[in-house]
Amino acid sequence: MPEQNTLPIEIMEAIRRALLEDIGPGDVTTNAIVPVEAQMRGQILAKQDGIVAGLDVARAVYQRVDAGVDFRAQAAEGERVTRGRVLAVAAGPARALLTAERTALNFLGRMSGIATLTRQFVEAVAGTQAVILDTRKTVPGLRLVDKLAVRRGGGQNHRIGLYDMILIKDNHIDFAGSLSEAVKRARFAGSGLQVEVEACTLDHVREALALNVDRILLDNMSLEMMAEAVRLNYGKAKLEASGNVTLETVRAIADTGVDFISSGALTHSPKVFDVSFDYLA
Repeated sequence: MPEQNTLPIEIMEAIRRALLEDIGPGDVTTNAIVPVEAQMRGQILAKQDGIVAGLDVARAVYQRVDAGVDFRAQAAEGERVTRGRVLAVAAGPARALLTAERTALNFLGRMSGIATLTRQFVEAVAGTQAVILDTRKTVPGLRLVDKLAVRRGGGQNHRIGLYDMILIKDNHIDFAGSLSEAVKRARFAGSGLQVEVEACTLDHVREALALNVDRILLDNMSLEMMAEAVRLNYGKAKLEASGNVTLETVRAIADTGVDFISSGALTHSPKVFDVSFDYLA
């Protein structure tokens, strides 16, 4: 009995669109060469070291093309794997396996690339209190796919979208006339959501603390400024460092004592993890 998927509907819709984009009216090469009744087996191999993520998404791709595909993961989500490791074995209608191959590998490669990069950030701040967060800098239409990969790499998600947290940024503040006025308007709207404000200066930090906001985003601050913000905060609000965070700088940022470090690089600049699908029989 093929293993079933329990992925969110948004990810299943992303899979549907990706297959439509690739297959269009039909896989003319496979359909010309492979008899409709043919069966086959194949395996997905890791071609580099890293963190695997998205095997369940790959399974959903194959089973969207043909529900009779039997897809067996050979590694766990978030597991560290080495080059040459068999990640999954798939068996079933040959046409389905060949037609779904590229879309399945595209999802798996992207997600594993994100998870691998995320794990590097997480390991770089090990021993500190800092939590690695993603941002909304995701591929349009793949938000939940990208953010799932971050979680499987050991990071956590910031906002999923514009609807699940109030984040008052510089343009909001400029439009409202002041940080205080922007916070006042946000609270008057009565959403009940957490309020985070962007602070570019220590004066902004002081103003935000006086307003009892939940979180303060320290935007592109120097290490010295972040350390001073931590001192001023004294555990009152949660502090998030953001802006030009790299693997080379993230440890020093974490050592300032901030609670969160967000990096758009996790989802906008990962290197795709190299995987292949090889014919077995």
